[in-house]
Amino acid sequence: MEGDWLLGLLKIMLVNIVLSGDNAVVIALACRRLPPAQQKRAIFWGTMGAVLLRLALTGVAVWLLKVPLVEACGGILLLYIAVKLLTGQEDEEGEGRSGLSIRQAIRTIIAADVVMSLDNVVAVAGVAQGDWLLIGIGLAVSIPLIVFCSSLLTRLMKRFPVIVWLGAGLLGYTAGEMLVKDEWVHGLLEPVLAGGLPIVPAVLTLAVVGCGAILAKRAASRSMQERG
Repeated sequence: MEGDWLLGLLKIMLVNIVLSGDNAVVIALACRRLPPAQQKRAIFWGTMGAVLLRLALTGVAVWLLKVPLVEACGGILLLYIAVKLLTGQEDEEGEGRSGLSIRQAIRTIIAADVVMSLDNVVAVAGVAQGDWLLIGIGLAVSIPLIVFCSSLLTRLMKRFPVIVWLGAGLLGYTAGEMLVKDEWVHGLLEPVLAGGLPIVPAVLTLAVVGCGAILAKRAASRSMQERG
């Protein structure tokens, strides 16, 4: 019996690690322009808030996913978050810009995590089979890894700005996957999805990067005009 419980804990940890890659990207994108001390606070409180809400969401996620358009709405919201995060990429030298505040960063992290965690919490709930202690311990153990990955990505984004665009594109792809998983949207797009190719996620990946580039260019242009 103890062996089964430990196996369940291991499974939950693996599920959280595998499915939390997108969450680490969001955290890094949201915090990349904050001062180092504020980055640590934003990552910690954003992750803690997201985990607490994920625990609450576990109890209703299975029911929520059965409601038409819930996952589709989540995908659309994630698209908005991805573009919003990407538009802070311009003027990376930081002249006159501070990016998201620590409170905005924390709110963005929590909102994005809740949106992307529907499938995650369903998988965790299935593995745990109603054992809330198992769910809680599994999440608690996985938190340090998410925080570490987020901190590492934040540092890498400063050295290699292209990672910012790749991260935003990944969020666009995730949003596309959420959209096509929704039963109503899947039925509407069935002719397009029949070939099995990830057409919708790929298109939305390009759309996020394209919109982000256009908006960033406009914002940079306005900033130059104001300084001129």
